[in-house]
Amino acid sequence: MVRIWGKLMKQNKFLDEKVVEIDDKSLHLNDKIQAALEIICHDFDLENPMWFDKNTNELNQISKTTFREDQFIESIWFDYLELEIIDDGKKKA
Repeated sequence: MVRIWGKLMKQNKFLDEKVVEIDDKSLHLNDKIQAALEIICHDFDLENPMWFDKNTNELNQISKTTFREDQFIESIWFDYLELEIIDDGKKKA
């Protein structure tokens, strides 16, 4: 199971947030993250942002990434969308 926390941010304040759990064991982690992003964007009534290499690098390094205006086709009314992996289902020692 993976849990992804999606947050709409403006001036460093939460405008909205949602946690999505994906428990499909047949999916790779990247596919689970993409599925969660689609659900979050749908629920926030947003188009899906473009995924850049920086998003992959950020997720690999700090388990979160941001999507700013240059990653959306339409203009946005918030500063950025942040995704954070809050539980990847791995047991901690």
